Amino acid sequence: MDILGLIPQFGGLIWTLLAFVIALSVIVAIHEYGHYIVGRWCGIKADVFSLGFGPVLWSGMDKRGTKWQIAALPFGGYVKFAGDANAASGKDEAAMAAVADNPEAARHTMHGAPLWARTLTVAAGPVFNFVMSILIFFAVAFSTGVARDPLTVGEIRALPQGAAELQAGDEIVAVQGNTIPQSDPAYREFIDGLPKTPTLSYDVRRDGREIAVEGPYLLPPVILQVVPQSAAIAAGLEAGDVITGIDGTPIYAFDELKSAVESSDGAALGLTVWRNGETLDFTMTPKVVDEPQADGSFKRALRIGIAGGMAFEAATDTPSVGEALSGGVQNTWRIITGSLSGLREMIVGNISTCNLSGPVGIAQTSGAMASQGAQSFIYFIAVLSTAVGLLNLFPIPALDGGHLMFYAYEAVTGKPPSDKALKVLMTIGLSMVLALMVFALGNDLFCP
Repeated sequence: MDILGLIPQFGGLIWTLLAFVIALSVIVAIHEYGHYIVGRWCGIKADVFSLGFGPVLWSGMDKRGTKWQIAALPFGGYVKFAGDANAASGKDEAAMAAVADNPEAARHTMHGAPLWARTLTVAAGPVFNFVMSILIFFAVAFSTGVARDPLTVGEIRALPQGAAELQAGDEIVAVQGNTIPQSDPAYREFIDGLPKTPTLSYDVRRDGREIAVEGPYLLPPVILQVVPQSAAIAAGLEAGDVITGIDGTPIYAFDELKSAVESSDGAALGLTVWRNGETLDFTMTPKVVDEPQADGSFKRALRIGIAGGMAFEAATDTPSVGEALSGGVQNTWRIITGSLSGLREMIVGNISTCNLSGPVGIAQTSGAMASQGAQSFIYFIAVLSTAVGLLNLFPIPALDGGHLMFYAYEAVTGKPPSDKALKVLMTIGLSMVLALMVFALGNDLFCP
C-alpha cells in the first residue's frame, strides 16, 4: 500500500470534517442561543447550555446557575431548561412535582411558564437562524457591493486572449453596436445574437469621451465557481479556469459549453482547459440535476457543475443599508421557498429524492465551499442556517415545530395534551427524525 499517496486524501478528509464541524457548530450555537436568551428574557431558567452531545470536554457555571459546556460529539446541541427531563424538552415529572406548591418557582420552569413565554422561547431558535442568514447576506452585500450603473469594467479576468483594448474604468455603452438589455427575454436575445468569437467590439465611455475598442467575448467559458458534489469538482476543475475546447473543438462562449453539455446525452466530454497560462486536458461526464425554475417548478438538465460570468469583474458601489438588508431578507426568503418547493416536488415524485443530502453530503459541501475561500464558506453557512431553521419548524414532535404545534393545541383547547399523549407523540417524532436521517445518509452513500 502506498502510504504517502494517502496523505493528500487524509488531509482532504480532515479539511472537510473541520469545515463541517465549524459550520454546524456556528449554526447550532446561534440556534440554541436564541432559545436560551429569549427563554431568559421570558423568565425561564436554563440549567444547561450544551454545544455538542456525549462526554463533556469542558464546562463552567455562570452566576445565573446555567452550566455551559462543550461535548465530544459536535453534531448538534441543546438547552435544558428547568423542568426539562432531557434535551428534547420532555417533562421531568419529579422536578415539576417538587415545585407544584410553589407557583413562583414553577413560573421559572419550561413547563410552568405561561404559554406565550414557552412559545417565544421555542420559536426563537429558528428565528435566530433566519436572522443570522439575513445578517450574513447583508454583510456580503456590503463587502462585495452592487454592480455600478452604468455597467463599468472593474478588472479584466485572466483569459487566454487577454484584455485586448478594454481597460478598467471603461463604461460599457454597447457591445457589437447594441446596448445590453437589463431583463429577459431581451437580454437572452442579445446574448444569442453575439458572434462566438474570441473578441468583440465594445463602445465605451473613457475619460469623458466615447470610443470603440476590442475586448474579450462578453460571457467567455470562464469558471467563477465550482459546484460541490459535481462532475467538475470531481475532475479537479478550479475557479479561474477557462475552458477553451470541447472534444477538440475550440469554444469562446459559455453558451457553447452549455449547449455541448446539454446535447451530450450523458456521454463523457473531453475538455481543454487554460489555467494560468498552461493548457490542461480533463474528461468528465455531465450529471442529471433538478434545477429550480422561477415559477417554483423544477427542470431536469445535464450539468457539469460550474458557474460563469462576464469577462471582467464589474465595478461596484457600496449599497445603502436598506438595499443590503432588503437583499438579505430576499435571499433568505428565496432559500425558504425554494426548499419547500423542492420538498413538495420530491413528495409528489417530480424530482429525485437524491436531492436530499445527509451529513456526508453536507460535510462534503462544507469542505468544498471552504476550499473556495472564506466568503464562499460564510455564504454557505448562511444558506445552511436557513435550512436548519426551516427544518426545525416542521410540525414534527421533538422538533421546535412540534412543540409549537402542541402550544397551538393548548391555545385552542385551553389545556395542553396529556402527558401520556405527549410521550407517545414524542416517540413517534423521534422515530420520524431518525428515519429521515437514515434516509438522507442512504442518499449520501448510494445516490449517483
